[in-house]
Amino acid sequence: MVIPLTRYASLEHTQNHIHVEFSVPHQIVSSAVLNGGFVHADHLVNMKVPKTSASTELPAATLSSYCADAGWLGTSVGMMTAASMKSFRMVSVSEQGVDIVVLVTSGLSNPRRVGDHAEHRIMAAQFEDVGTINVVVLTSAILTGAASVEALVIATEAKAAALQDAGILSPVSNKIATGTGTDSIAVVSGHGPETVCYCGKHVLFGEVLGRLVTQAVASSIKWDGIQ
Repeated sequence: MVIPLTRYASLEHTQNHIHVEFSVPHQIVSSAVLNGGFVHADHLVNMKVPKTSASTELPAATLSSYCADAGWLGTSVGMMTAASMKSFRMVSVSEQGVDIVVLVTSGLSNPRRVGDHAEHRIMAAQFEDVGTINVVVLTSAILTGAASVEALVIATEAKAAALQDAGILSPVSNKIATGTGTDSIAVVSGHGPETVCYCGKHVLFGEVLGRLVTQAVASSIKWDGIQ
């Protein structure tokens, strides 16, 4: 079933993926393995993969093939997760004509506190792994470049707050976890007409965004079958 999210975006949720399709390209800033960074994209996908795999194919290549096989034309931003799609949560609000939607899938197989001792000890190591807590933020408003980055910060703080509230501990330091070792995040800017230049904790956009991400992550990590 396809669910409208904003005027130009719709959602498809299956047991294999979360797929957001844009009727016109949207600016996305993300840590995604496929087309991460700042891009204009036609699709955003969070793909379910096995917890273990013997495949030697790079994650970006796997995602690219998956999108092509699905017939998703144009540029796709792609994340991966080993978490169950049953952990999927969506929260949204429309405030003063601005829509904000948050999509989350999560698993807690590798919780970590920022600054914990890392397993990979080479500064320029080419480490690629699937995401565990994946967060997508989508808004109808036009976000400036600075606001998009600030939204990433607010969403990340909100995820950490949800883990803190739940008392999730890092097995490395035995302190409150701030995420997992393989999280991914994306912020999707809309087409207005409203433009958001600031979205920190002193402005309404930042308040609403932080509240929605905290709520979505908190609900997702409570999923009974989570690992």
